[in-house]
Amino acid sequence: MANENTVTSSEISNNLHGGDDAIMSEDGKKALTSSTISSDVEENKGDSFMFIDIPGWYCEYNPLWPGESHSLKIENVLFEGKTQHADVLVFQSSAYGKVLVLDGSLQLTELDEFAYQEMLTHLPLCSIPNPKKVLVIGGGDGGILREISRHSSVEGIDICDIDAMVIDIYKHFFPDIAIGYNDPRVTLFVGDGIEFLNSVVQGTYDAIILDAFHMMGPAAKELGDKVFLESVANALRPGGVLCAPAESLWFENFNIEEIKAECRQIFKGSVDYAWTTVPTYPSGLIGFILCSTNGPPVDFRHPSTIIDDGNEYHGVAKGPLKFYNSEVTFPI
Repeated sequence: MANENTVTSSEISNNLHGGDDAIMSEDGKKALTSSTISSDVEENKGDSFMFIDIPGWYCEYNPLWPGESHSLKIENVLFEGKTQHADVLVFQSSAYGKVLVLDGSLQLTELDEFAYQEMLTHLPLCSIPNPKKVLVIGGGDGGILREISRHSSVEGIDICDIDAMVIDIYKHFFPDIAIGYNDPRVTLFVGDGIEFLNSVVQGTYDAIILDAFHMMGPAAKELGDKVFLESVANALRPGGVLCAPAESLWFENFNIEEIKAECRQIFKGSVDYAWTTVPTYPSGLIGFILCSTNGPPVDFRHPSTIIDDGNEYHGVAKGPLKFYNSEVTFPI
């Protein structure tokens, strides 16, 4: 159930088919133009990402990964515009299906999103028996909701994301991912995730999944991150679990043991690290940090709940799992 701030489908339609700078192709989709793909190198405002613009290609350079850039060939630009919070680009690529970019940072592609969404969701939910109440911070594309829906024990799924229009863009262009919103157990709150967490009664959730938090890495030493994670721990029941994206093993300055030690101080329970392959992420690998609060012991390396291809219950998802199974975990 969306709150009153949700942008309507007609407003999305106006953005898709209107606007002074919209140039439409014959099929009604925004066409690729020289203004969309310029020959300049343009730094994105307020972000460390940069576009190295080559006609006909989307090229992303992240200064955290010097000396490399990931490029995708653009077949057609489907949407380009601004929301209240972000610049949004959606395009059809020749190799990865539809792609969504926020503020110059690639968010997901149709080809490889499942590897990230399934691991981020099932690693924590399968680590505890019968999770009932789950919170997602971020995750506006709905893919995590789709994966949570596979768990029949779950009674309530809260999601807090800051940008209602981005959610509706996902629903319009990525319906098989945003299908997670069709689960009647889902309640959508549009707003700031930190403010939402601060309003939560202590011990409310069995599991919290973060998809809006920047990668756990060197920056996690900042006080603001520590305070935020303390709010997450407070919202979890004893023995409750958190899963958040963490940096790649290949990231030079990422010290896994240091991050795990810091998380143990905050969550007081088990802490572990896992990873999966995502071709469109720098290095092709993305990590996950898993934490449990003080309470019933949690062994992330040995799932207590089995959910795999043999499970006939798929929730609102259209088919079985594509990547995760009870034997596919990659702890260090």
